[in-house]
Amino acid sequence: MPRHKPATADGGQLRRSIACAAARLMAESGLSDYGFAKRKAARQLGADSENGAALPSNAEIEAELRAYLTLYQDKDHAQRLEDLRRIALEVMQLLAEFEPHLHGGVLDGTAGRYDPIKLQLVADSSKDVEIWLLSRNIDYSVEDLAPSRHDDHKHLSRPETRLALEWQGQSVQLEIYASARSRHVANRSGHAIHHQHSADSASLRAMLAPAPTA
Repeated sequence: MPRHKPATADGGQLRRSIACAAARLMAESGLSDYGFAKRKAARQLGADSENGAALPSNAEIEAELRAYLTLYQDKDHAQRLEDLRRIALEVMQLLAEFEPHLHGGVLDGTAGRYDPIKLQLVADSSKDVEIWLLSRNIDYSVEDLAPSRHDDHKHLSRPETRLALEWQGQSVQLEIYASARSRHVANRSGHAIHHQHSADSASLRAMLAPAPTA
């Protein structure tokens, strides 16, 4: 019976090197897509960027990203993270009727210098959110949601639309899910669209609260 060939030490070192390079790209260049970052890093190192089995996992890159941020951006990163979370909470409070949830690097602490604040919203239609923004003279743009064959993220459902705007000088992405479709997905799978790594306004407010003194 054929056996899988075990990874060599060189292969393991290359995998680690790709993970480190991808983490550095995400921290310094504003990349937020793990799949794109790892493939770009592999090409820079002369490795096969199309061999998914030889590339590091998202978890491996996230671990290197946390280590990189701790080593090179520790003090500044902690303050920037708190600032981004406070801005996110402000936007979430404004958009409360659309059940906003924060996810991504701003929530989990891996946000680099250029990472946007990522919010998931639920609405009957994305037009409801666009009308809400227009009625308050908030400029926004519609981002391309075309599927990629390199997409590493398998979601229960894709957002209907993604909008981009700026708030207090920070980039904000609004991923809008149609409520009827979201209910269908939730009923079918037993899960809401907001995956386990997301936070509503109350949870984010609790994260920002000062730690109680002894």
